[in-house]
Amino acid sequence: MSAVVWTAAGSLLAWLWLLLCQGFFWRTDVRLPSRTEPEVWPSVCVVVPARDEVAVLPVALPSLLLQEYPGRAEVFLVDDGSSDGTGDLARELARRHGGLPLTVGSPGEPPAGWTGKLWAVRHGIGLASARGPEYLLLTDADIAHAPDSLRELVAAARCGGYDVVSQMARLRVDSVWERFVVPAFVYFFAQLYPFRRIAAAGRTAAAAGGCVLLRADTAERARIPDAIRHAVIDDVALARAVKRGGGRVWLGLAERVDSVRPYPRLHDLWRMVSRSAYAQLRHNPLLLAGTVAGLALVYLVPPVAVLTGLAAGSTSAAVVGGAAWLVMAGTYVPMLRYYRQPLWLAPLLPFTAFLYLLMTVDSAVQHYRGRGAAWKGRTYARPDALPDEG
Repeated sequence: MSAVVWTAAGSLLAWLWLLLCQGFFWRTDVRLPSRTEPEVWPSVCVVVPARDEVAVLPVALPSLLLQEYPGRAEVFLVDDGSSDGTGDLARELARRHGGLPLTVGSPGEPPAGWTGKLWAVRHGIGLASARGPEYLLLTDADIAHAPDSLRELVAAARCGGYDVVSQMARLRVDSVWERFVVPAFVYFFAQLYPFRRIAAAGRTAAAAGGCVLLRADTAERARIPDAIRHAVIDDVALARAVKRGGGRVWLGLAERVDSVRPYPRLHDLWRMVSRSAYAQLRHNPLLLAGTVAGLALVYLVPPVAVLTGLAAGSTSAAVVGGAAWLVMAGTYVPMLRYYRQPLWLAPLLPFTAFLYLLMTVDSAVQHYRGRGAAWKGRTYARPDALPDEG
C-alpha cells in the first residue's frame, strides 16, 4: 500500500505544479485582447479550404458573406476535390445571400509532400494575392462567425500589433459523447499550449486552425504555407513558423466563433483525435511511452488510489488520491462552465483522459501499420516517406 500512497503523492505534486506553474492553463478568461477601431480599416481576404462540406456550408458560409466589415473584404472558397457539390453550393449560397464577393477555386490534387488542406490554402492565398490584402483570415468551412467577428479580429490585431490573432472556436456539445470529449479536448490543448504563454515572448506557439487572422506580409516572410506543407497539425506549425520569424501570436477562446460540425458518435470524435495525436508526439515512440505514463500518473492514479485505499482501509492512499482528484476536477470546472455543461462531469475527467490515452495509442498503431493520418477520404503519407522538396 505504501507504493500506492507514494504514487498518489507524485500525482498530487504533478497537479499542484500544473495548477500553479503551467501558465494558469485552466482559466478561460483569455478572450480577444483590448482593442480600438483603426482609423482606416485594412483590406482582408478570407480563405476557406473546403472538402465535402455540403452538410455545414449553408450555416457557415453565409456567416462569412454577411460580415459587417467597414473595409474591403472578399471571400475565397477553395473546393478541395469535393465529390458532393461543395463548390456549386457555395456559388448558390452567394447568389442567395449576397454580401461579400465570393470566388470559388479548385487546386487539383495535392502533390507529394503536401497535406490537402494546406495545398488548398496555398491556392486560396495565391488567388487572394492579386487583391493585395493586408490581412488573411484562414477559416474552416464548418466555422460560423458572428456578424462582427472579422471586425473584432482585425481591430485586435491592429491595436495589439499581432501578426497572428487566432480564436479557438466553440465546438459543438450536443450529443452525449460530445459532452464528454469536446470540453476535455480544449482543456488538454490549453494544458499543452497555455494561452497566456503564447502571447508572451518565448517558444510557446499555437493557433486554432478554424479561425486564424494572419498578416499577409508575415505569411510571405514565413513562407506560409510552403514551409509547413506536410504538417498534419497545421495550426500549431503556422504559429511556430511566425514566432520563429519574430512575429507576435495571440490565441484565446472565442465568444463569437462557433464550429457547426457535429460529432454525434464516439467513432467520429475518435477519428478527429487519433488522426493527429501521434503527429503531436512527432511520431516518436519514446514520447509516446512518456505520454502514456504521464496520462496514467496524472489522470488515472488519483481515482485508483481512492478506490484502492477505500478497499484496503488505507486512509493515506484515499486522502492523497482524493486531494489530487479534487485539484484535477477543480481545474476542469472553468472549461465546463465555458461550454455550459453540468459540473458533475468534472470528477469524470479521468474516464475521458483514459479515452484520450487509447486514442493516442491507436494513432500510433495506425501510423506503424503504414496508414498515416486519414481525414475526409485522404490518407497522408508517413513523414519519413515524404520527399524533401527544399
